[in-house]
Amino acid sequence: MKHQDATPSRGTRQDRTGRERSEPPRPPDAERTERELADALHALAGGVLPDPDAYRTARGEWLRRERRRRLVLTVLVAVVFALATLIGLWVLNQAPAEPGVIFSGEGAAAAADGPSLPQQPG
Repeated sequence: MKHQDATPSRGTRQDRTGRERSEPPRPPDAERTERELADALHALAGGVLPDPDAYRTARGEWLRRERRRRLVLTVLVAVVFALATLIGLWVLNQAPAEPGVIFSGEGAAAAADGPSLPQQPG
């Protein structure tokens, strides 16, 4: 079994059979073209200057959005609280005015007449 390096050397690559083959030769002006392109991009990037107020503007927009988010959340919580209160009051208002079987005096008097606790002798 023969050991093969996982990273092929520069300028070679493996074909479908796994044998290494050389890449076609590069054009003679390739390195000069790459160097000129890199210099042009570097000059272009060096000419870009940030706006002096960019940070202040971005921070102001962020603070406005944060204030608006908090205000919307506060209003939403207040609306939900008010709705819950109104629904609770409406449900309590729907209860019947006359007392039910549980609250009638007849049931309480009958239960009081029966022996619930042993009497202490006299």
